[in-house]
Amino acid sequence: MSTLPPPSPWITHWGALLPAGASVLDVACGSGRHLRWFYERNHTVTGVDKAQAAINSIAQWAEAIEADLEAGPWPLAGRQFDCVLVTNYLWRPLLPTLIASLAPGGLLLYETFAQGNEAFGRPARPEFLLRPGELLQACAGLRVHGYEEGFLAAPARCVQRIAARRETTAPEGTAPAPACYRL
Repeated sequence: MSTLPPPSPWITHWGALLPAGASVLDVACGSGRHLRWFYERNHTVTGVDKAQAAINSIAQWAEAIEADLEAGPWPLAGRQFDCVLVTNYLWRPLLPTLIASLAPGGLLLYETFAQGNEAFGRPARPEFLLRPGELLQACAGLRVHGYEEGFLAAPARCVQRIAARRETTAPEGTAPAPACYRL
């Protein structure tokens, strides 16, 4: 297995909340640095990316799906996951589909570039940068556990990131799932 860059601390912090064996979807997964982290913790992992090289790099240990998310249909129609994660990618028309792909109790982990990043390099075009509070608005129907918006160093960049969960309804006569999680 090749050496991958380390996973995002945001993803590993919130990803640690997932129960054993959870299903994880990484959208625009690239070389699979986040998928590898979840795979090593015995989760079922699925990656989708446009680049054949990315798909080839994860195919031995993950369900690997090559798809153009911006020009083609959603390749996972009807499927839901315990965790959907996205890093360094933004295609606004896909946001409702990502939320719909969360199983009840599922966790959305999203971290990507925000306005202000144009001062530090790429991406710099507005269509690839989140507007202030945009992830919060997109996740209005989810329970937000963590949200940050601002500047990160090394490398210098402006980001928004969110950890939000699709609520579950407890079966009649049982207690609901806890509303808070250990920090």
